[in-house]
Amino acid sequence: MTEPQPYADRRRTPHIVFLASSGMGHLNPFLRLAAQLSARDCRVSLLTTHPTVSAAEERHVDAFFAAFPGVRRLDLHLPLLDPSELNCADPFTLRFESIRRSAHLLPRVLADASPPVSAAIVDISVASSYLPAVAEMGIPSYILFISCAAMLALCAYFPTYLATKNTFGVGDIDIPGVWRVPKSSVPVVLHDQNQLFAKQFLENGQALPKANGILVNTLHAWEPEALAALNEGKVTPDMPPVLAIGPLLPVPKMSVEGESVSATLAWLDRQPDRSVVYVSFGNRTGMQAEQIRELGIGLERSGLRFLWVVKSKVVDRAEVEVGLEELLGEEYLAKIKDRGMVVKDWVEQAEILRHRAVGGFLSHCGWNSVVEAALYGVRILGWPMGGDQRVSAAAVARGGLGIWVEGWSWQAEEPIKAEEISERLKDLMAAEGLRASATTMAAAAADVGGTSYQELTHFTESLTL
Repeated sequence: MTEPQPYADRRRTPHIVFLASSGMGHLNPFLRLAAQLSARDCRVSLLTTHPTVSAAEERHVDAFFAAFPGVRRLDLHLPLLDPSELNCADPFTLRFESIRRSAHLLPRVLADASPPVSAAIVDISVASSYLPAVAEMGIPSYILFISCAAMLALCAYFPTYLATKNTFGVGDIDIPGVWRVPKSSVPVVLHDQNQLFAKQFLENGQALPKANGILVNTLHAWEPEALAALNEGKVTPDMPPVLAIGPLLPVPKMSVEGESVSATLAWLDRQPDRSVVYVSFGNRTGMQAEQIRELGIGLERSGLRFLWVVKSKVVDRAEVEVGLEELLGEEYLAKIKDRGMVVKDWVEQAEILRHRAVGGFLSHCGWNSVVEAALYGVRILGWPMGGDQRVSAAAVARGGLGIWVEGWSWQAEEPIKAEEISERLKDLMAAEGLRASATTMAAAAADVGGTSYQELTHFTESLTL
């Protein structure tokens, strides 16, 4: 029988368990970081929760394990919740809550992991319950923050703001060392502290000091001000070290290609360099039919080439599918066929943004989308739809990656008109200064051995001590 190794020896090659949550915006950074650490000869395990909210999550998890057979899969079956008791209709917020309430199941899952776990990387959306559960086992825990450093600063400072404000409700928030987040940019759900997400956000912000460190999918060159304020204790004095480890690169060996993916890339191959505007609002944003029609007319009137991913529903398996002909009309599709392509299926966004034909991106400014655009030097026209996206859009504008029309926000009562959309798109594609600064940001991201590489190396080396 083999003698058990001393604990320090067993940790020489770190075993890192990833504790993700729900939604592609949360899942993708976890898969990308897991792939990078696996490539650095770390042992990696990924906790997968069942069931998933969307079919896209299920497909990507399966593709990830097929591409990385050495990564161990740890399954966690979630308790069922009654949405009526929680006063919440958003399926992703409900899933966050279900995962948060599963923390008591973690000790058994982690104790059975082999070799012993060196560290756990926890999604910010479940930090308040998962960090204490991991700490009770004596395992170092780190948060992977899936938004920008500016949003992390808001998350960290928000409990202090609520405790010290003298006004009714949530107003403008001056984050020490960062910038003022106007009331209009504070996520809508945070204005009502009785909302389930608002409670989660507050509790997760209060839990940040319990982590051994926080990993952020950003780069020092992109957000120097916010990162400095966080690490210098200006935002809040009890912050753990914040490591900028971005951009987290797409996983090259992982493929979920289908007919739409192949067709979009083939169409792009036929277009001139930097001539196409890519239009997409993420995997959680379902746009109203009237706004879809105005956007379609605006794209057509702009005279630009465009690739448009239409999404009319929030969850990909929750509603009856509506075809493009019904949404846009056969006449419209015939009119734009020579210089536009419209799809409703899943596409590989990173492959599109890296394509030589793509020069602009009309985006909701979800942080994963911003990072991918910056990675490939693509200018952004920001149209935030919800959540953290106005804060991210401000970071885009401040960093010189794009422009943001502040009046285009959330789910407006009146749709943004076609003519305004058309003019702003033409402004974006004509802005050579933006093109130059986006190219500079891409060069910083491509600096192999740069600050993000060094911080990720420091992180993994600290786990072998």
